[in-house]
Amino acid sequence: MSGIKSYKELFIWQKGIKLVVLVYKLTKSFPKEEIYALTSQLKRASVSVPSNIAEGFGRQTDKSFNHFLNISRGSLNEIETQLIIAKELEFISDDNLFNEIMLLIEEESKMISAFAKNLKD
Repeated sequence: MSGIKSYKELFIWQKGIKLVVLVYKLTKSFPKEEIYALTSQLKRASVSVPSNIAEGFGRQTDKSFNHFLNISRGSLNEIETQLIIAKELEFISDDNLFNEIMLLIEEESKMISAFAKNLKD
């Protein structure tokens, strides 16, 4: 990670922040009775992605950073699963936003995997 002074410079962190914003926008339209259930789970999982990237960066070892990148990737899988559930339950009315988030999850997962591979090499 030579030359990188802050986790904020990492595109994987920046995309993670974008994901949080989009998830929060999407869940605004979820039923109120879901506020402490699926809505809360989705928000926490989305916040986990950039948070774990930042925490891993702060550990200052590649092995530790890689561990936190794996957690971020797991959170992406969790978000994707929860979004599919929300879609099946017809909580999602904005198909464009749903598709944008799903694409972002796919991109973010690939980027994290590539970044983690570079840390190992």
